[in-house]
Amino acid sequence: MDTETRLELVSRNLQEIITADELRSLLETNDHPRGYVGFEPSGIMHAGTGLIVGKKMSDYVDAGFHFIIYLAEWHGWINNKMGGVMENLATAAEYFKDCFMALGLPEGRVEYLWASDVVDTKDYWEKVVRVMKSTSLRRTLRAMPIMGRSADTTDVETAWALYPAMQTSDIFHMDLDCVCAGMDQRKVHMLAREAAPKLGFKVPVCLHNPLLPGLQVTELNGSFDEDEGINQSIRHKMSKSVAKGAIWINDTPKEVKEKYRAAYCPEKVVEDNPVLAHARMVVFPNLGRLEVERPRKFGGDVVFHSFEELAQTYAKGDLHPLDLKNGVSDAMIKLLEPVVKYFEKKPENLEKMRRLTITR
Repeated sequence: MDTETRLELVSRNLQEIITADELRSLLETNDHPRGYVGFEPSGIMHAGTGLIVGKKMSDYVDAGFHFIIYLAEWHGWINNKMGGVMENLATAAEYFKDCFMALGLPEGRVEYLWASDVVDTKDYWEKVVRVMKSTSLRRTLRAMPIMGRSADTTDVETAWALYPAMQTSDIFHMDLDCVCAGMDQRKVHMLAREAAPKLGFKVPVCLHNPLLPGLQVTELNGSFDEDEGINQSIRHKMSKSVAKGAIWINDTPKEVKEKYRAAYCPEKVVEDNPVLAHARMVVFPNLGRLEVERPRKFGGDVVFHSFEELAQTYAKGDLHPLDLKNGVSDAMIKLLEPVVKYFEKKPENLEKMRRLTITR
């Protein structure tokens, strides 16, 4: 595969690349760069994780990456996920692996790595200490948004200060060329880029996905980034704390339809319309089109071949919000079919997750 094709695969549908020149140089000189995404195993997976980050990882693999899916139970423990109980986090990690396998990322195509295996070495903890010695506590605490916590949080557990140093050390310990995640992880990636030359490690290229918004008009409290656009995208992202605004990848078709039917979707409004955002960020990148079924008296069925076409039609009032909701929900149900089929055959870890009491 030539460099231009690989570059298109890697960069499509991303919000940010740091830097584009470094990415091009990497692809020109390395047939199999090392990349990863790290995941706190924290409850049932939502569509932002599965259908944006999960699907994007396939592009990296297709472009020749040696790609690692890092199941970070220790990080979830520090962040009090799954009640802060390591056994629960271990179950959630196995469930996350199932989800990604269902979405086309089996072992062999990607490498699955557990934080519990990585932390069991003196070499790893030496890196953590070196990272912490290379940066200030103030700079470390600025990275709190990577944990889903506001940068201006004052009630901070001491352990939380360890989290950015561990995530930075993960990058160095895995000898990564690229770090990949949502925009909410960019602060720690910048920390890694700052620390790398000081400590003699390679400076990673950063590949950032946009964040899928929740379907309800809610927002996280606090400040997450100095850039107001990024700050707002983090505050409005799909979150487990607003269950009715989140599409879980294990939702039934009925549940998906009900959530979209109740979604915020103002007529003729394109900006800050979460249903349209789901079409733009999930449906078109994965299906290439949006099919809307509607009665003949309301114009009959229609197919949109680009988001721009959809947005123009909606802005003019030629597509009713309910028809848009139905079209997007049908597309999401189609995209989640492989997940349904996978867990019908292998339900054990999903059933364990549903039995657990999720506290955060």
